[in-house]
Amino acid sequence: MQGMLRFSEKEEIVKFVSENGVKILNLCHIPEDGRLKTLSFSATDKERLCDVLELGERVDGSSLLSFIEPGKSDIYLMPRLDKAFVNPFSKLPTLNVLCDYLDENGKPLDVAPKNVLVRAEEKLHSSSGIALKALAELEFYLISAGGVGTPFPAMSDTNYHESAPFTMFEDLRNEVLDSLAAVGIPTKYGHAEVGRIVGENGQVMEQHEVEFTPQSLADMADTVAIAKWVIRNVCVKYGVSVSFSPKISLEHAGSGMHIHLCGVKNGKNIVAGSDGELSVEARKMIGGILRFAPSLAAFGNPTPVSYLRFIARKESPMHICWGARNRLALIRIPLWWDFKSKAGKRGGCRETFEYRAPDAFANAHLLFGGLALAAEYGLRNSNESLKAAEDLHVEAAATEPKGLKVLPCSCSESAGNLESDKGLYEADGVFPKRLVDKTVDRLRAYKDRSLRKMVTEKPEEIEKLIEQFLHYG
Repeated sequence: MQGMLRFSEKEEIVKFVSENGVKILNLCHIPEDGRLKTLSFSATDKERLCDVLELGERVDGSSLLSFIEPGKSDIYLMPRLDKAFVNPFSKLPTLNVLCDYLDENGKPLDVAPKNVLVRAEEKLHSSSGIALKALAELEFYLISAGGVGTPFPAMSDTNYHESAPFTMFEDLRNEVLDSLAAVGIPTKYGHAEVGRIVGENGQVMEQHEVEFTPQSLADMADTVAIAKWVIRNVCVKYGVSVSFSPKISLEHAGSGMHIHLCGVKNGKNIVAGSDGELSVEARKMIGGILRFAPSLAAFGNPTPVSYLRFIARKESPMHICWGARNRLALIRIPLWWDFKSKAGKRGGCRETFEYRAPDAFANAHLLFGGLALAAEYGLRNSNESLKAAEDLHVEAAATEPKGLKVLPCSCSESAGNLESDKGLYEADGVFPKRLVDKTVDRLRAYKDRSLRKMVTEKPEEIEKLIEQFLHYG
């Protein structure tokens, strides 16, 4: 297995192509919709290969990013030589190289999601000395062909950590883990999740999850896009479909993309204090993220189906609060291996706090950029954020917290929240104004303010909505 290939000069790639019989070079990039895109070149012409690696290629930016006007649509793809991998799914030997977006002057394109995230990370670090690392939990449903049922039918939504033969797709999921390793993506683990739906025609929909190991925000954002690409390609080999939709049925468990965060300063995780409890810095960051949670939904929950997950619940967060091990809270403090900490084993990125609102339809670069700015706000406004953390703390409990604000229930609400909070995102040019404005316009265009009412009064419209977004993102 090759893993992630990190070249420093184009000549190293040319040599790799020659020595490994590579026939195709793919310039891969991640635009607004968060999907991995591809521009392909024959790699047999050495002169042409060098030209592409040095100069990149011109593409239509307005077809990739709604923030670009068609009248000024030309942008450049520039290969990132330090982020390449052999394509494990291509019939011909193929090398994929991730790319950055550049403007007409060869400068980083200001509205490119990755460049937004880079500016947000720089602002957080220059202000506090802290860098965030993220671990994403990617949930999805694997969907069999009609009539191919399981020989061991079970109750709905009882699939958590199930083993073969009681789960159909264990081999597929394990091949996903192997394929992710082949392209250089380290994983924490994979397992069957709660959701299981058996249709009348014998079709089986099983929920599964893959968790990654902590990486920088920028690397984790790339990882999310590449991982969805890998999972879909493995599914094609098995004749199985996959959906990353937050909700594929109102009555069954939805799929989220929970984000574990840890803060690193001077090489040390600062989420836990010297006493092993949640640190003051962590509480400040939590307070900041809770403060801006309603507008963060604009990036973390970008479609109407995203809000069906909140409305229908099933262990999905709704209230803006945090607590230890409370899966109904928006931010959860998971177990920290306290029994090992007492033996002096605490460290690394084991100590995290988990943001449970996002789903896999999010553009991870923009979401992580927003989280970095919210954390920076919390660290910079200590009194406000610590008070928010104190006021919005709930004890672990199965009951619904009362008297708390709730997350938005529609794209329309999120758009209004983003417009109200635009000062945070646009400050210091981190999020360009036209990116924020276009995001607001796109969310409002769904016209879904009555979504909650539709769930009870127009269930047939909800089913159509779910079907529409089954393979989005």
